[in-house]
Amino acid sequence: MYTTLLTRLPARRALATVHQGTAVRAFASKSRSSKGSKSQQPSQPSPSSSDSTPPAQEQANAQPSPPIQPLRSLDFETTLADLPSLSAGQGQGDGSEPQERERTGAKSSKDSLSSIEKKRKVLGRITFAAMLLALGAEGFWLGREWTGEELKEKKLTLETAPSSRWDRTKTRFWDMFGVFSEPQWPQLLPDPYPPPMGKPYTLLISLEDLLIWSTWDRKTGWKTAKRPGVDYFIAYLSQFYELVIFTTMPSYVGAQIVQKLDPYNMFFTFQLFREGTRVVDGEAVKDLSFLNRPLNKVIILDAHPEHVKTHPENAIVLNPWKGEIGDKGLIGMVPFLESIGIYRPDDVRPILQAYAGKDIPIEYAKKEAEAKQKHIEEWKERHKGGLSTGGFTLSGLFGGSAPAASPIPPTYLEQKRAEAQALYREEQAYIRAHKDEFERLLEEDKNRMAKEMSGSLWGAMGLIGDKKDGAAAGGEVVPVSEGTSGTAAKS
Repeated sequence: MYTTLLTRLPARRALATVHQGTAVRAFASKSRSSKGSKSQQPSQPSPSSSDSTPPAQEQANAQPSPPIQPLRSLDFETTLADLPSLSAGQGQGDGSEPQERERTGAKSSKDSLSSIEKKRKVLGRITFAAMLLALGAEGFWLGREWTGEELKEKKLTLETAPSSRWDRTKTRFWDMFGVFSEPQWPQLLPDPYPPPMGKPYTLLISLEDLLIWSTWDRKTGWKTAKRPGVDYFIAYLSQFYELVIFTTMPSYVGAQIVQKLDPYNMFFTFQLFREGTRVVDGEAVKDLSFLNRPLNKVIILDAHPEHVKTHPENAIVLNPWKGEIGDKGLIGMVPFLESIGIYRPDDVRPILQAYAGKDIPIEYAKKEAEAKQKHIEEWKERHKGGLSTGGFTLSGLFGGSAPAASPIPPTYLEQKRAEAQALYREEQAYIRAHKDEFERLLEEDKNRMAKEMSGSLWGAMGLIGDKKDGAAAGGEVVPVSEGTSGTAAKS
């Protein structure tokens, strides 16, 4: 019983209580022994004044009485091993053998487990073994041979695909996490339109620091400027290329800007935003392997080389535009891109690599001037002499007037350029003449979409965004011209 109490009480309090009880019992036992010894002594006769004290009594009186033992202090440190056995009874004081300590019935951790704990332990082992077996089976399955469908989806061949089992397992394992780094769609663009609707080449154009530039201040908030010449750039080149906006901006920001640049949806065929990019080393990259277009006829324009590092052979990286007035960067690129659309090479990548690291507008202007000079010299060589020499002609012989000098014919490039310029002017004239009709159609489409979406939560949010008039896009898109700054205020 005492042992059970000691296990429940704090150690120091239990030890103090036991020692206090032991000390009290020891003191009481000594007191009883002292009284008993005194009561067993023979009674002594009362001494008289004339008699002397007997020797036995004098000897008893001469012997000093044992001093009283004080109580032991309770402030000490001890262990359970120092305590006397409380179950031994009173036989310890008289030299009797102590009894063995009785078991308390408390359950030891070394005792056998209960049936529920045994079942739980067995179930845990079975679960762990099943997990190991499943992981092994999954690893074996990931290392299987490539199928034709997988190679087609990954745009690989048997020669370029990983060949060893470990490489196949590793490739398939990391592909499971591609949802966090790969584009949302395996093919960013639908299949190209057939001729004459489809264009033979695809030109991907970035937004930030190429066509527009955005700035922010505390007074006016976001303001977005449009680069000089951007309207002519996209309208003219749309004759030769399938123009596609490809930006790292989110769609809820970039879509508003594209709507300002192409309000009638006449020039940009498709729009790709950050959702179509791939994350490589923590950066958004425009991976053209997901484009669903032949890469030998794809050109991408960007102002940041890190965005096109997966396909630098298809890229033209221009200097970022920071709102400078009178910039000619876009206009200077038109003749070069125009010539590719006119001559239609089988592969644009060798041409782009030939101009890599150079100022393309200047270098191409030199090439075109050399070609023009060569054309003139060849024409003069072909028409040297002929039917006229020194101004003498048959018509002059019979009294006719001498013809004016025959002009040098334009080159093939100049002929096609003149045709494209005429088509551009006709298109712009048509847009200006039917601007009111285009505006009416846009308003009807906007009202129809608002009516269809008004009953949904997303529709209500869309209406709120329309009322802000492009606030999500970072401000009003305005042109840059002489006399205005690169971050002009709203017009």
